[in-house]
Amino acid sequence: MGENGRRELGLFRYALIRDASDPALSKAERGRLVRALADQEHVGPDGRLVRVARGTVDRWVRAYRHGGFEALVPQPRVVAPRTPVEMLELAFQLKRERPERTAAQVREIMLAAGDGPVPGLRTLQRHLARQGLNIRADGRTPGKVYGRFEASIRNELWTGDGLHGPKLDGAAARRAVLLAFIDDHSRTLVGWRWGTGEDVLRLEAALRAGLMARGVPEAILVDRGSAFVSSQLLRACAVLGVKLVHASPRAATTKGKIERFFRTVRDQFLVEIDDGVELAELNRLFSAWLEVVYHRRVHSETGQTPIERFDAAGAPALPTPALLREAFLWSQERMVTKTATVSLYGNQYEVDAALVGRKVELVFDPFDLTRIEVRYQHRPFGIAVPLVIGRHTHPQADRELRPPPAPTGIDYLKLLAEQRDAELGGQRIDYASLTNNGDGDGDGDGDGDGDGDGDGDGEDRDINQQDEEGQ
Repeated sequence: MGENGRRELGLFRYALIRDASDPALSKAERGRLVRALADQEHVGPDGRLVRVARGTVDRWVRAYRHGGFEALVPQPRVVAPRTPVEMLELAFQLKRERPERTAAQVREIMLAAGDGPVPGLRTLQRHLARQGLNIRADGRTPGKVYGRFEASIRNELWTGDGLHGPKLDGAAARRAVLLAFIDDHSRTLVGWRWGTGEDVLRLEAALRAGLMARGVPEAILVDRGSAFVSSQLLRACAVLGVKLVHASPRAATTKGKIERFFRTVRDQFLVEIDDGVELAELNRLFSAWLEVVYHRRVHSETGQTPIERFDAAGAPALPTPALLREAFLWSQERMVTKTATVSLYGNQYEVDAALVGRKVELVFDPFDLTRIEVRYQHRPFGIAVPLVIGRHTHPQADRELRPPPAPTGIDYLKLLAEQRDAELGGQRIDYASLTNNGDGDGDGDGDGDGDGDGDGDGEDRDINQQDEEGQ
């Protein structure tokens, strides 16, 4: 067992005895808890169900209380080498003398020297590797060799990853991201979703769709992106009993099947998609291509179609809706204030007064922050009472681009103009007649001669009469 394996085993032991090692428990309470742990099956580090005897649980509790977490990590076995030390030293000297010598050549020289029993070739290779002397003739260490691997049954291993696709419709012009999980045995795409980002919400949506349709896998292999190492995904896998495995950095070949599938997506699907596509349309088109083409085409490696190979074992066992809901709830720890309240993303909630001064776990649906379940030491303590609700959803739940609104076809100003035209009887307003008082010549008498007397001579009749009387 390597260092990582020993650390995983230590984490498993710690998770198992964490509650039982609470110093606040009485001897009777600890005994009941330990007996309950011994009577149950637990998901081991390798994803298989195991039982732990009561004496073993007690021993782990004592080790943790005296030495902390490191006491739960098994120590590597120290085995004295059966090969004589002087023979190993001779092999090391021969290799250092000429680094281009292979282990087989070193062994041949030792056999020719005849100084004693010579170790076997594999033993010699192993000891040279431990000393860092396994270098090639050109002085470099040998590259890593990858063998061919395939899960023996369906749902033994799912592999997840993300693929960046075309630009979406809208002013933001964000690129769509495909988050997908493929079954290693059948090559069936068990869960997927095109979204606007590679975050935990879109990842959980893709995984949840796969769990509802294809069952629960024994293990999931992902990389170390932020969404794949999130506490929310780890909690979901823990509730479902799924082993979450993270690929080593810069080791893309460990996810070879999902990478090969993404190349197929680029060559056969994305080549037909232009930028500016709507997200809903992209999901619809991808679903059609997946079910009509990819899942029904014979795979070159398996000799079967992905869907035929997956369904060969019959219908998979699906998780219950209650288990799925519990798995995809999010949780945050908060300290209860003196006023028996807690805060979560700007909201205020009231909890049981008995929890004042204690750290509680708040369990919630990221799309509904009005209902918060309160748990203390993994025991339910009711529903928190909302006091101040400023945010109804988790901040990450608002990142999805909404589709553009469908036009109503209603022109408001045109409707007002038509209404006004109807009030006027369909006639346009003559603004010139309003300024001329309605007579059309500008003098207000309506005769059109401009002098106001109607005789057309341009002189006013009253003024002429006054002149005659004056004479």
